[in-house]
Amino acid sequence: MLVHVVADYGLGDLAFAEVAQRLTQHLPDAQLMLTPVPAFDTLSAGFCLAQLALTDGPTDRVVYCNVAPREDENDPRSANEGERLVAGRTAEGVLVVAPNSRYTFSFLHSAGTPLYEVQVPESGSQFRSRDVFPQLVAALVRGEDTALGPELTDEAVPPPPERAVAYIDGYGNLKTTWSQPPASSGTRVRVHIGDRSVEATVTDGTFEVPTGEISFAPGSSGWHTRHGDLSWYELFARGASAAALLDHPAAGAKVEVTPL
Repeated sequence: MLVHVVADYGLGDLAFAEVAQRLTQHLPDAQLMLTPVPAFDTLSAGFCLAQLALTDGPTDRVVYCNVAPREDENDPRSANEGERLVAGRTAEGVLVVAPNSRYTFSFLHSAGTPLYEVQVPESGSQFRSRDVFPQLVAALVRGEDTALGPELTDEAVPPPPERAVAYIDGYGNLKTTWSQPPASSGTRVRVHIGDRSVEATVTDGTFEVPTGEISFAPGSSGWHTRHGDLSWYELFARGASAAALLDHPAAGAKVEVTPL
């Protein structure tokens, strides 16, 4: 069984190792794949969660995500209380489990995946993703759904921000929440993110520009939704890093595109 672990511990961090160890204790046949996101970055986490759960792959896979900045309340938290654990299954049967932290489920919810609260104590461990959640994930894998509570309402899951940076990959490509072209293919545009901007060309494919140029095109990320297939636009600097050219913006930064 393939188990994706999306978390903000940092690849190679002790926390990743401990969570992986505990997951394989409860799921000894699991093949773990670890995907790190920046600290407390629920938008990048939600993007990765949807990309791994809603695209083609083994139907019995699990996507377990833990990015829980405990931002649901600003007051002191008694006994390490945290956000509610939530689980759901995609139309293809992929199990997803994660705390409901801001944008973690925004893309999955928008795609039509039903999500349910998991009945689990909100407190008791500072390291819930190691001490509490793995055995619950294993129980859900076995089909033991008795811990599932009510389905989340629309109000419980915010939509993802529109026309914003969603995720930055290892090449510095900026994956965005633009799903429609800002202008016809071949149009030169200026892309503003924060106080930086670059010139780019709207294209139908990221490599449809020469080396040294930048494209704004449907990228490699996208998935199936109840309304049809979805493809996200990304800013791609051929031979360079778009993120570096734009001073490494964070997920959630607005992406403004103006035709030249």
